[in-house]
Amino acid sequence: MAGKVFFSVSMSLDGFVAPEPVPAQGELFAPDRQDDPDVRRWMAQWAELQQWVFPLRFFRENLKLGEGGEEGLDNDMARTTFERTGASVMGKRMFDLGEQSWPEEAPFHTPVLVVTHTKRDPWERPGGTTFHFVDDGIETALDQARAAAGDRDVRIAGGGTTILEYLNAGLVDEFSITLSPVLFGAGTRLFDGIDASKVALEPVRSQASARVTHLTYAVHSR
Repeated sequence: MAGKVFFSVSMSLDGFVAPEPVPAQGELFAPDRQDDPDVRRWMAQWAELQQWVFPLRFFRENLKLGEGGEEGLDNDMARTTFERTGASVMGKRMFDLGEQSWPEEAPFHTPVLVVTHTKRDPWERPGGTTFHFVDDGIETALDQARAAAGDRDVRIAGGGTTILEYLNAGLVDEFSITLSPVLFGAGTRLFDGIDASKVALEPVRSQASARVTHLTYAVHSR
């Protein structure tokens, strides 16, 4: 039996899943741009949005940062998201950013389908992650991800534009939003461009920890 297609993201209270972008994506990790105020602001805001993840035991285990870390609801949510995922799909922009920042052992440990317009041979990383590049559309990428995932779920990893494409195409079954108590004022809004005439949501659960609130919704066609 095929699994679900889902996504899970962190979001600021004013609805942004990423800060306002820096002038050029490659500048985020360029050594000569680390003192740039725009780069430092972006990195600080991103860290603030994701602050709930960093102390977790699962985060430390997955990135091989050593023993220890917090347990509890947030840790359970992060671990469950990882364990249910048999394959991931992401856009080329997210891949390009991650290629600069992920450790050698990328943190997916499953096949990852990258939606792109450029042909490229698969890129295998230590620890079980192999990136496959799909240049003929989001549905083909999802078909390949489903085949790779077997009876586990497929996660649409991001970024926001790719998630929105899958939502508007009626290809998402469920999603979770982790609301962080931060305000950006500007940035990337996940639901800008949503076709609300096609997408209906059903609340599944709401769970609050000391740091964040986890909201889960089932997705239905209108």
